[in-house]
Amino acid sequence: MTRLASLLSPLAAVIALLSTLASAHDNGMDMTMDGAMDLAAGEMLPYLHFTPGDIVLFYGWVPSSKGAMVGTCIGLFLFALVERWIAACRGVMEAHWRKRAQIAQADRINLPTTTTSDKASLTSNSIRHTVTLRNAPPFNYVHDLTRGVLHAVQVAVQFLFMLIVMTFQVSFILSLVIGLGVGEALFGRFASHAALHG
Repeated sequence: MTRLASLLSPLAAVIALLSTLASAHDNGMDMTMDGAMDLAAGEMLPYLHFTPGDIVLFYGWVPSSKGAMVGTCIGLFLFALVERWIAACRGVMEAHWRKRAQIAQADRINLPTTTTSDKASLTSNSIRHTVTLRNAPPFNYVHDLTRGVLHAVQVAVQFLFMLIVMTFQVSFILSLVIGLGVGEALFGRFASHAALHG
């Protein structure tokens, strides 16, 4: 028992020393995370709420009146519609590009040939190219750069949605959710129709 006590006393001293070194110096700032964060333009509440005064994306966009909240909710609803429109445009373009790649491949297969040996070698090469087209279409600068730009814009908009949701303002979240739902109802059929018939 004395041996255990002799081991625990230095350990307790080390823990006490480390705890005093690890404690933060009081510099006048309240570092607790229990309440709302006081910001110059409003408070950031860490729970779902309906109270106005949250910063929306920019320091200057702080809707604090009822009219400003309604305007912000309408703007976020329209912003969500635009995101679904971009997704529908992207789906329609994908179907169009796929169809154009198939037409270009069919044109290569149906090229006129002069001799039967050329035709036989062209047919075997055409079949090989047709099979590889289904796995990976050829790189087209216009199509693929446009696809990349549209994807980057769509992801940037989704990141902005994430930042808006992180305000925990329920009216903003509902505006986005309803806007995405209405946008999918309006524009989603174009992308799904293009994918089915593309």
